[in-house]
Amino acid sequence: MRLINVATCNLNQWAMDFDCNMKNIKESISKAKEVGAVIRLGPELEITGYGCEDHFLELDTVTHAWECLAELLLGDWTDGILCSFGMPVIKGSERYNCQILCLNRKIVMIRPKMWLANDGNYRELRWFTAWKQKDYLEDFLLPAEVSDALMQTTVPFGYGYVQFLDTAVAAEVCEELFSPMPPHAELTLNGVEVFMNASGSHHQLRKLDLRLRAFIGATHTRGGVYMYSNHQGCDGGRLCYDGCSCVVVNGDVVAQGSQFSLKDVELVVAQIDLDAVASLRGSISSFQEQASCKKKISSVPVPFKLCQSFNLQMSLSSPLKIRYHSPEEEIAFGPSCWLWDYLRRSGASGFLLPLSGGADSSSVAAIVGCMCQLVVQEIENNDEQVKADAIRIGHYTDGQFPTDSKEFAKRIFYTVFMGSENSSEATKARAKVLADEIGSWHLDVSIDGVVSALLSLFQTLTGKRPRYKVDGGSNIENLGLQNIQARIRMVLAFMLASLLPWVHSKSGFYLVLGSSNVDEGLRGYLTKYDCSSADINPIGSISKADLRTFLKWAAIHLGFSSLAEIEAAPPTAELEPIRANYSQLDEVDMGMTYEELSVYGRLRKIFRCGPVSMFKVRLKDFHLSLTVLNAASWMPSPFSSFPLLLIEKVILLPGADKIFL
Repeated sequence: MRLINVATCNLNQWAMDFDCNMKNIKESISKAKEVGAVIRLGPELEITGYGCEDHFLELDTVTHAWECLAELLLGDWTDGILCSFGMPVIKGSERYNCQILCLNRKIVMIRPKMWLANDGNYRELRWFTAWKQKDYLEDFLLPAEVSDALMQTTVPFGYGYVQFLDTAVAAEVCEELFSPMPPHAELTLNGVEVFMNASGSHHQLRKLDLRLRAFIGATHTRGGVYMYSNHQGCDGGRLCYDGCSCVVVNGDVVAQGSQFSLKDVELVVAQIDLDAVASLRGSISSFQEQASCKKKISSVPVPFKLCQSFNLQMSLSSPLKIRYHSPEEEIAFGPSCWLWDYLRRSGASGFLLPLSGGADSSSVAAIVGCMCQLVVQEIENNDEQVKADAIRIGHYTDGQFPTDSKEFAKRIFYTVFMGSENSSEATKARAKVLADEIGSWHLDVSIDGVVSALLSLFQTLTGKRPRYKVDGGSNIENLGLQNIQARIRMVLAFMLASLLPWVHSKSGFYLVLGSSNVDEGLRGYLTKYDCSSADINPIGSISKADLRTFLKWAAIHLGFSSLAEIEAAPPTAELEPIRANYSQLDEVDMGMTYEELSVYGRLRKIFRCGPVSMFKVRLKDFHLSLTVLNAASWMPSPFSSFPLLLIEKVILLPGADKIFL
C-alpha cells in the first residue's frame, strides 16, 4: 500500500488584502500539518485574491505576491509538505496566472495557466496571458530579492508535472478542467496519480452538480486522485464564491467541504491508497494501450517520498454521498454569506432596505434574516472571528455578544415602508409583520408630502399638473407620476442610510439593499433609480420564479411564516391609484406572466436565443394551445411583430381551431 494524506481547503480571501490572505494561508497549512497531510492545495490566486481585476496590471501587486511567497518559504511552512500557492507571475513581458509548487523551503516548479476563463463573469484575458508552450519546461529567473533570500536562482516554468520517488503530482488550474482537451487526459497516461485543481469558481444556482461531474469524470475511467480547492464568500467584488473543496478518488467523492460558510478557513482532508489508482489503471486495457504510445510530458524530479507504507493507525477515506443544497437553500445561504463578508469588511454598521411587502424586497429581508441566524449559529460553534466581527458591527459592550438572531437584526438591519396614497393596507401590514419576525428596526413613512411638493413645483414651472391614466391622463403623465414616487424612495433610502446611525449614536453608515430580480432586468420592467439602485443587490441574478419558491421554503425553514402570504399575493408596484374597477398588477403592465418571463430569461441568457429562435421554441412548446399571433405578441418589445414577417403560409390543422406556420 502507498498511503498518502492530502488536504485541500476553502479560503475566504480578500482582494489585495495581503495580510488577511497570508493569515488564512498559514492557518490552512498549520491545520494540514496537524492532521499529517503531505500535500496542501489552496485556491487560485490565493495570495493576492482572485478578484483584484485591474490591480493585476499594477507591478506592485506582483511584487507584494513575491514578498508573501518569500515569507512562506523562509519560515517552516513548507517543511515536509508540498504546498501549491496561487499568484500572478511576470515572465519576460507577459503576466501569467500561476500555481507555485513548493516543498522544504524551495520552489519546485511554476505552473502557468494554459486555458483562461474568459466568458460570463470571467475576464482573465484582460489581465493574463495563456501559456502556450507545451513541449518543454523553461528556466525562470527568480526576482533578485527572492533569489537572494531563498538561495535559489532559477526554477522550472511551464507545463509539466513533479515526479517524486513514489508518485507523480500535477496541477490543473480551474478552467483547464472544463476545456475540450483537458491536461489531465494526457498527464494520466504519463503516470500522474494526484491532480491539484486550484479554482476561483463563483456561485451559480444549480452549478455545483456540473462541477462535481467534471471531477468524477476526470478520474472515473482514467483513475487518479483529484483535489479541488476554491474561494468562499465575497472577496470584495460582486461575485460570491461557493467553496465546496473536495477530493475525488477513481470517480468517488471521498471528502467534501461546505458550499456556504462564514468560516475564513475550512480544511478538507482525505487518506488515500494510491495503489487503488494503479490497480484501476492496470485493469483497463485501452488505458494500457494508449499509455504505451503516449506523448511524453516534461517532468521535474524531486528526491522525496510523499507516501507511507501500510499503517494500521491510518484509516482510508470512504466514498461519500455527495451533499447538494436545494435551490431554495442556495438562495438563502449563498447571498447571506456574501452579505456578511461585505458588511464586516466595508466599515458599515448595517443594512437598510426599503421593504414594500412585495415578493422581491421580502426575499431580500429574509436573506438578511438568514444571515443573522448564521452569525448566531457560528458564534455558538465558537467561531471567534465571527464573534469579534459581530461585536464590532453590532456595537456590543461589556463582554456582550449576539445570542439571538432577532436581537442582532435589531442592531444592524433597518427596514422602511415608504407608503403613498397608492399603497394598500395589506402590503403595509405584511411589511410590518415580516419585519417583526426578522427583528429589524422598522419604520413607516409616507412620501405623499414630498410627491405633492414636487408636483406643485412642476405646476409652478409649467402651468400644468399631470394626472394618472385612470383619472384621464396620458401614458406619459401616468409613467411620470409613477417614476416620481420611485425616485423619491431612492433618495429617502440613501438619506436614512447616511443619517440613522448618527440618530442612534452609532458610527459608520448603512448599506442600502436593492431588490430587483434578474428577469425584470432582462425585460426592462424596472424603474431606474428605485429598487434597481442601491449599494448592493443580493437577488440581482435570481429569477422571480426561483424567488417565489424560496419564499415558500423560507416561511417554513427560516421561521418567517408571513412569507407564505406574501408569495401568494398578486405582484403589484402600487404606483397607480386603486379604484373600484382598477388595481395595478405587474403581469398586466408587462404583458406577460412571471412564469413566461422566467422562460424568456432562460431562453435569452442560458440558451442564447434571439427573437426568431425564441418564437420558434415557444411555438413548439405550446403545440396547439397558442396561435401564431399570440406567440408573436408574447415576444418582448420591440420584437413583438418581427416574427410575423417570416410567415410564408398558414396551415389550418385538420380538426383544430388554431393556426401554425
